[in-house]
Amino acid sequence: METLPHYREKYELSNGTEGGGFSGKMTDNPFFIIETLCIIWFTIELTSRFIAAPLKVAFWKDALNIIDLVAILPYFITLIVDAVNPGANGLSLAILRVLRLIRVFRIFKLSRHSQGLQVLGQTFRGSLKELGMLAFFLIIGVILFASAAYFAEMEGHVPGEGYESIPSSFWWAIITMTTVGYGDVSPSTSYGKLIGSLCGVAGVLTIALPVPVIVSNFNYYYHRETDSTINEEIGSEYGHAKTQPHDDIELREIAANPNKSY
Repeated sequence: METLPHYREKYELSNGTEGGGFSGKMTDNPFFIIETLCIIWFTIELTSRFIAAPLKVAFWKDALNIIDLVAILPYFITLIVDAVNPGANGLSLAILRVLRLIRVFRIFKLSRHSQGLQVLGQTFRGSLKELGMLAFFLIIGVILFASAAYFAEMEGHVPGEGYESIPSSFWWAIITMTTVGYGDVSPSTSYGKLIGSLCGVAGVLTIALPVPVIVSNFNYYYHRETDSTINEEIGSEYGHAKTQPHDDIELREIAANPNKSY
């Protein structure tokens, strides 16, 4: 909300640079007050969980705890930077901008309370090999098609169209292989259009290759979480301390027919 033009002009300094520090005192900014209250709550929560944790080192190995720490650190660093350099010029201003960007990652705190986000994170973690393979194939394709497009467009090239060199052609190859196609860079020669067509087809095939494996991993982790939830609910209802994972069919029958004797 504070990035809206109305609030940005009211609560931030321009200093000749857009997105400067707060005008006047920080306490005059309602967004700062709201953020302070949230940070106090998050800090108390994180500190309490750390004190109650039996294994302190293992506590910081949990990704969710790292996310909680990263969510509150920018606030305190911002206070320190503002206290050292109230004008927030030059390097300090750049640091503040980076810290404001980091604050967006607080949304990952929702993963602690969202089963869907946890399943998504487990899927990405279990698909690192496939994602690495996808990135490797894309890099090879980008290099090949960017080089081909550069030599195809070299004769009829117009300065500023994105084919000045092979590295500058990477942008065209990336947006073509990922089927984004912004249209800011496009081939004009016959050979360039042919290469562009092949680049688009190769990009679709490259991206489609690891997708079934990733989808399979997602189904696996999703059903595992679902079955675990069913086991816990039935175990608590019937007084069982633990149920076997291979009894999924029987557990579903119990859940569907709670009055049936077994």
